[in-house]
Amino acid sequence: MLTNIGIPGLILILVLALIIFGPKKLPEIGKAFGETLKEFKKSTRELTNDDDDDKKKEQMKKN
Repeated sequence: MLTNIGIPGLILILVLALIIFGPKKLPEIGKAFGETLKEFKKSTRELTNDDDDDKKKEQMKKN
């Protein structure tokens, strides 16, 4: 998905973000985005672990 952007595209996005949000808000936005991504990964990991546990329980019942 992001492989077609390239370096010039990333620079353009960063410049636009600086213009729109200003240099004081960018660290806050980056931190919030990072925390959101971290929480999403944690939730996804928990869901996949729950699915694995359910499959193991079903196999135990069959045996």
